[in-house]
Order: sequence, then C-alpha cells, then structure tokens
Amino acid sequence: MDIDKLRQRALSTPRFDRMLADYAAAEHDRFLAKEARDNASRGSKRLGENTQEWLTVYWYATLVLAREGDFEAYMLYLEKNRKPAERFYMPRRAQLQPAVKVIQDLLDDRLDEGYISMPPRVGKTTLLMFLLTYVIALRPDSSNLYSAFSDFITNAMYAGVLEVIRDPTTYAWQEIFPQAKIAFTNAKDETLDIERSKRYHSLTTRSLYGTLNGACDCNGFLIADDLLSGVEEALNPDRLSKAWILTDNNLLARCKQGAKKLFVGTRWATKDPAGIRMSMLDENTDFRNLRWESINMPALNEKDESNFDYKFGVGFNTDFYKQRRASFESVGDEASWLAQYMGQPIDRIGTLIQPEDIRTYNGELPEIEPDAILEACDVAWGGGYYLCSMVGYVYGSEVYIPSILFTKADKYVTRPRVADQIEKFGVRRAQFEKNNGGDEFREWVSNKLASCDHHSIIMRKADPMNVGKEQHIL
Repeated sequence: MDIDKLRQRALSTPRFDRMLADYAAAEHDRFLAKEARDNASRGSKRLGENTQEWLTVYWYATLVLAREGDFEAYMLYLEKNRKPAERFYMPRRAQLQPAVKVIQDLLDDRLDEGYISMPPRVGKTTLLMFLLTYVIALRPDSSNLYSAFSDFITNAMYAGVLEVIRDPTTYAWQEIFPQAKIAFTNAKDETLDIERSKRYHSLTTRSLYGTLNGACDCNGFLIADDLLSGVEEALNPDRLSKAWILTDNNLLARCKQGAKKLFVGTRWATKDPAGIRMSMLDENTDFRNLRWESINMPALNEKDESNFDYKFGVGFNTDFYKQRRASFESVGDEASWLAQYMGQPIDRIGTLIQPEDIRTYNGELPEIEPDAILEACDVAWGGGYYLCSMVGYVYGSEVYIPSILFTKADKYVTRPRVADQIEKFGVRRAQFEKNNGGDEFREWVSNKLASCDHHSIIMRKADPMNVGKEQHIL
C-alpha cells in the first residue's frame, strides 16, 4: 500500500483512517497508528460527522499503538470500559506525562536509567503497576523485578498486577494481549509467569530487606519504588548506609546487562539510594556511556500553584499543599516539606534547625539577675549515641545558652562533666530524660552535686508514648 498516494486521493475519513491503522498494525508502524488515532480524535469532536465511526477508529488505532509499545496508549485502552471519573490515567494524564515520557524512553531504549521524584499519593505506584502489567505481556520472555522498602508494599503491588490481569470487566488487558496467559503464580514468593513457567519469573516483587539473591535474574525492568520508609530512616546515617548497601549488593546485582532501571519515590535525603546512584552516574567517568535522566515533579510550581490538581477532584489543589506546607513550617520542619513534597532533599543530620533561625550573642550575659537558670539533659551511655546537656539563662521571654555539652563519650566521662556543668553555671533546676538508664544517670549526678554542697532541683521527664520517634526528634 502506497500511503502517500492514498493520502493524496482521500481526505481523512473513518474508512481511510481505519485502513491507515490496519496498515500500521501490519507494518508495526507506531507513527502511522498515531496519525490514524489523531485524525479520529479530531473527527470525533466534530459533532454530527460520523462520531461513532470515528470513535471506533480511535480505539482501534489506540489498540494498535498499545500492542506496538506505546505505554500511554496502553493505559488509555486498558481503562476504556471504565467510567471517566473512575479511571486512573485519563484524569491525571496532563500532569503525569513527564513521568510517562521517561518510562517511554526506557521502553524505546533511548534511556538506560530513569529517576522520578514525586510527592506522595499522586499516583506513582499505580503508574508503576500499570507499567508492570504492560511489560510482562509486551515482552513475556523478560524477567522483571519490583522492590520497595516493605513487604506490605510489594504484596500490594503483586495483588494489584493480578487484579488488572484477571478482571476483564474493569480492565481490557486480555483484549490488548489475547495470547498472553498466566502460566504460574506464587503468592508466597510474589512471583508470576506469563505464557510459560520460567526459572526467572516474568515478575518478582520483593522488598529491599527481603531475599533477593537467586530470586530473580532481571533482564527487563528493575523498578525501585520508595526504598526509604520516611524521615526516621533519612535521619539515621547507619540506616541510609544500609539501604544503599542492600541496593547496590542485592538489588542492582540482580540486573543483567541491558536491564532498564527506574527509581521512583520521595527523595528524603541526598544520600538515599537514588541520590547515591545519580551522583555516581554524574561523577564517575566509568558510567559516561549510560543514558539516564532525572526529573522532579514538585507539589507546587514556580507560581506556587498545585501541579497535581487532577480532574474529578482526585488530586490535590493549591490550598491543600499550602496548608501542608504551613503545617510543616509551624513545627520548624521545612526540610520534610521540601523533601516530601518539593523533591528537594537535604542532608538533615544536625540541621533540623536552620542557621538563619538561630539567634546568637557575644558571650556576655545581661548584667541583671536571671529569672531562672535551667539545664536539660538528653541522656546517652556512649556506644555511638550522643549525650546532649544544655544550660539556659532565662530573662523574661529570652533564653541565653552559655553551655552545651554534646559528646559520644561513655557515662564515666559524661556523668562528672554534667555535674560540673550544673555546678559551674549555678543551675537551679535540671531535667533529665527518663530513658533506659536515665534514672541511674540522674541519681549519680544528684549524689555528686550533694557531695559538693550544690543544691538543685533534679527532675526527670519520660518520652511521650503516643508520639513517633521522628516527631519526638523534631
């Protein structure tokens, strides 16, 4: 068929564009299939001009595109039988297209690795679920691996993939891939095969902290979805280090040459697994031939307006995000707002209070009697944990801090130093955290002060039981 000659003789009509789509299917030509679909889309919008015929051609051309590797066409056709307000992709299409483009570039072998930062609850995990249902059918001989920070998330992903495949009423997966059949499933191991049972399965979902060695030999897509659990892990350098070691030694090691890598999630820290990997790609010349792209999709744009105000009210408008920002700012935790919602992670070890928010003085206290001299001590016994003891001189609403003891030394060093600090600065009331061993530490200091004839009110305070560790830190 000479398409150019046919174009010269015919205007765009349902019959012509159906022929164009048929030719595209026979020749595996996505460009022509897109032309047919675009023509049909324009035709269906011209009321009274064969609307139903145009819609039939539109969906047929979309089906051709889906079978030829167009991820967006797949998602559109997958949900064509659902009501518009119940669909996942169509209401979010305009906002999610940057992420879809990165995925398409991986599918088309224009990229080797992709990194996408997105706020929570905007649809990233469902987008990845659709991608997995696509690649296991489009390329049934490939082995694909999905990983997240917990078994709960990987179990949910496994169940979601099976739901899409097995529910022909809601999803058109079986219509798109009529030859693709489930050959094997194992819910305990979170594995499944398409078309035939294989040693390395079509899909394996496994947490970063689960057993990965021998579980998968990934030659398709490796998808890492939120490898950090949240701020508590981001604040702990040991857990950050462990997350990267597991990513490098267990997760990335499962990839064969040519496997595509996609990291998606919240960037809690610059030294999270995605950050370390991107720094490596950017700085190490051994990776200079790898093609990769990183995009950040923040909650608010440069006009301070929501980037995720989806149709049918399924997203988050500008007011929602501004209120979330105000909530973080009210407790001085702008770092979590920037990381979780704006995709701007920072190294937060020791920087929960920003330097610009700290008032300093020249070391000379006011020449008047203070209203109170207080001390607060966060007790630690050494072993890598820090003790912090601070003295505060109170003048009305102002507090001057002339002394801070911050050390990883063990109790035989810290107990006498805290006692000396209290005596030297004339502390009248001291408060010790009541943690494991806190009472013993407090009693030792109290007895030491008594032997020096220094009288202070020594109190203890327990951690609130109904507050998470990260909130307590803040």
